[in-house]
Amino acid sequence: MMLTVHRVYLSAVLKLILLITTLCTLSDCYDPLDPNGNISVTFDIYQRMENGYLARVTLENHHQYRHVDKPGWKLGWTWANKEVIWSMSGAIATDRGDCSSYSGSQMPHSCKKDPIIVDISPDVSQNRSDHCCRGGRLSARAVDSFNSLSSFELEVRNLEEKENSLGQAPNNVTFMAPGPGYTCSSFLTSDPSVSLDFGGQRQVPVLRTWKSTCTYSSFLANKSPVCCVSFSTFYNPIITPCRNCTCGGCREANKNSLSCIRPGDPLGGSNDEKNIIECTDHMCPIRVHWHFKNNYMNQWRIKLTISNYNFNRNYSNWNVLVQHPGFNQKATTYSFNSTKLSTLGIQDGVALFWGIDYYNNELLHSDKDRVGSVTTEILLEKDENSFTLQNGWTFPRRIYFNGENCDMPLPDTFPMLPNGSSSLRPTSHVFTLSLIYLLLVQLVLL
Repeated sequence: MMLTVHRVYLSAVLKLILLITTLCTLSDCYDPLDPNGNISVTFDIYQRMENGYLARVTLENHHQYRHVDKPGWKLGWTWANKEVIWSMSGAIATDRGDCSSYSGSQMPHSCKKDPIIVDISPDVSQNRSDHCCRGGRLSARAVDSFNSLSSFELEVRNLEEKENSLGQAPNNVTFMAPGPGYTCSSFLTSDPSVSLDFGGQRQVPVLRTWKSTCTYSSFLANKSPVCCVSFSTFYNPIITPCRNCTCGGCREANKNSLSCIRPGDPLGGSNDEKNIIECTDHMCPIRVHWHFKNNYMNQWRIKLTISNYNFNRNYSNWNVLVQHPGFNQKATTYSFNSTKLSTLGIQDGVALFWGIDYYNNELLHSDKDRVGSVTTEILLEKDENSFTLQNGWTFPRRIYFNGENCDMPLPDTFPMLPNGSSSLRPTSHVFTLSLIYLLLVQLVLL
């Protein structure tokens, strides 16, 4: 009786801890897994023009594991006065606005007081500029630093008639990637950006630089979970599945339904795509499965599988972030790229995984015959002073897919060690015991 009460009490405490952790995650004031993560917007004025100037706007993704996927970013602001965008290269304004006060063969690119700027496709051959035209995508900094930056150029006219005036910084900076969740600071005057000339021997500062920083909050984005996590081990036949109805809604009453319509797709996709996923108990587009496969003398072997239940969506340049104490030690990954990230105030190790180019960097959609998936095996070196089967589970603390926090199973549902065992011996001993058991079974049958 006392044992049952104790287990119920323990379960309640674990659930309370998980709830508090979730609430702290939702506050999103600070991400210790990526303390410097943000999107920076730099507005450089590099040349005066008659009644205007030429400027370069640069977007940099400083997030280590959160990228901007299709259909891409949208950048907006409100002009301080009556400025217009006369011309652009490397991007376009989505609305020309009212330009009826202008006449002649040439017209402004956009007369909107509050223009919205979007990137253009890589296959566009005209109106290009340096570091432009990525289709709105910004790679995570740790995955692909070169493609984590994008820029475009514009000519601004119709400044106020003041001598040597370069106008005022735009107001109300907004950033969508492609959905909500980002809050941007005002453009502030910064030290002028500097370029190098004459083979790097001469520094050339721009005339003026304004900068804004955009930070992300999943709470502001108001997203339901977009992925879930399941667990299994070699020592327990019970699989811990994703929790039921995890990702906004439950499966249809008809269990024979193959596909389910899911309202909205927080992981991106164009508005005209139907969000149809395979009908499951968890109803998530993405599932991450962690399987504790082998227990060797000095290492653990893990199988990590990411499954795509979306019928209409491939996930290009996907990544998975795993927080686990084992990643403080040496880890070997076989079928994914991987790196360890620096964190602040977290004792667990954090590892980032992403696909290999032209091999598995695209997570394909599901169809009626199979679920699209990518998988790898990981060897984790043991450190018995910090984390073993005796003093903790072999399961991750947190998992993210494309920067989104995945729903984790409750700790009291994890696969438990065999009764009466506080540790497991290495695989060679387990194999020997299993062989003896099979021989005994055969003798009984004889």
